[in-house]
Amino acid sequence: MIQQQLYYRSMNIEYIDPELAILETIYDSSRQTNAVKQRDIAQSTGTSLGMTNAILKRLTQKGWITIKKINSRNIHYAITPDGVNEIARRSYRYFKRTIRNIVLYRDGLDLAINKAKCRGCTTVVLIGVSDLDFIVEHSCMRHGLTFLKVIELETAQPLLLHDYFIIFSESYEKPLDTHNSNQLYLFSLLANPGESFE
Repeated sequence: MIQQQLYYRSMNIEYIDPELAILETIYDSSRQTNAVKQRDIAQSTGTSLGMTNAILKRLTQKGWITIKKINSRNIHYAITPDGVNEIARRSYRYFKRTIRNIVLYRDGLDLAINKAKCRGCTTVVLIGVSDLDFIVEHSCMRHGLTFLKVIELETAQPLLLHDYFIIFSESYEKPLDTHNSNQLYLFSLLANPGESFE
């Protein structure tokens, strides 16, 4: 399946573009022998059956898909060349937005890690699973700092006692009482891209 994660992260909300998800589902199903059903489209895109029906009608009106009734129970959905162009256009827009955000996150993390280095920190600890771990690791290499990645908070507890720069992954929204003033929550960086972080 070419379907990708189609969400915009804004604080704690994930927004899925249902039109793009449905277009991609129909595009992917064109390579299969049996026709995709409306219920399958709804399930794969995470939308209700009624919403899927409304979106399919809208996509047909826009000329991005065609609907052909095979018999009283089966309908065949096909993507048009304009529909393929729309997938490409939206995917490109999503890609550009993602790259722009990565640059913002990189700059914010790089600034925070450099400030930690200036305060005397020699080690950066990333706690939890993060989509930005490669940026943190690269910034540590750039500034000559040791990078440690720990998945579980319990495993990281002894590290919190040191004068390390602690970065909590996106899954940690609320500050923990760590008695360490050198810390950053990636959740705050994602919620406010472009702001200065320490």
